[in-house]
Amino acid sequence: MESAADKASDKASDRDGERAGDKAGDKAGQPLRTSVWLEGKPAARGRKSERTDHPTGLDRDRIIAVSVRLLDAEGPAKFSMRRLAAELGVTAMSLYWYVDTKDDLLELALDSVYTEIVTLPGTADDGTQTDWRDELRELAVSYRALLVRHPWVSPLVGKFLNIGPHSMEFSTAVQRVMRGTGLPAHGQMGALSAVFQFVYGFGTIEGHFVQRCAEAGMTQDQYHRHAMGSIHEQPEYQGRFEQAEEMMEARGGETVEEMRERDFTFALDVLVAGIETMRERG
Repeated sequence: MESAADKASDKASDRDGERAGDKAGDKAGQPLRTSVWLEGKPAARGRKSERTDHPTGLDRDRIIAVSVRLLDAEGPAKFSMRRLAAELGVTAMSLYWYVDTKDDLLELALDSVYTEIVTLPGTADDGTQTDWRDELRELAVSYRALLVRHPWVSPLVGKFLNIGPHSMEFSTAVQRVMRGTGLPAHGQMGALSAVFQFVYGFGTIEGHFVQRCAEAGMTQDQYHRHAMGSIHEQPEYQGRFEQAEEMMEARGGETVEEMRERDFTFALDVLVAGIETMRERG
């Protein structure tokens, strides 16, 4: 458990690292930092050979990998440069040899996990074009899985520009698939938003639920039964949930995961059908 002195030191370290980027926006009317990909330190520090005080065996890739592991385990609220440094066995200030700010590191970590998304090549082994429906579903399923595996990704997606190489590879794949749907150009971005904003919301809620169950020491089914049992004990909620229970029972599925999978698959089918309908309208 961190003492008050530790926390003060941690905050001081973060402030020191942010000074170069954040203060630049306060002087001479200069714009604030926009992205590590536009204004951050290069991945390979050219000055490294000029100094001997940098930790041996430490590089940006290792720092990012450990950051992802900590974010998965503890979430962004507890993430700090001091905590990361302790995990790496270095001082907090030594991390600023590789990044300017903690936000830069979060942005790098965010981009790194996009390598987990499966992007189909667009053509089959025999050279024929793959079906856009299959590609769209694969991208949607893979993006959802990413959001569930890494619940911290959701809040960071809206915070940063997402212009790192891996994020851009995902965006490029999505745009390529949308161009292949046959939708008119003016409707492609709207369709893209409909599908992936749905996936973002679905995956975010699912990820938080899975995390909540883990924190409670319960399986998803146990937590669901506990929650529904508590609701049934309250008369004022019984009438409100009666119709909802009918809908949940009608969709089928023996477990929470099965029910959720059916919901996701059906919703995605609805969106694909909507794209097909709008394509016919022109």
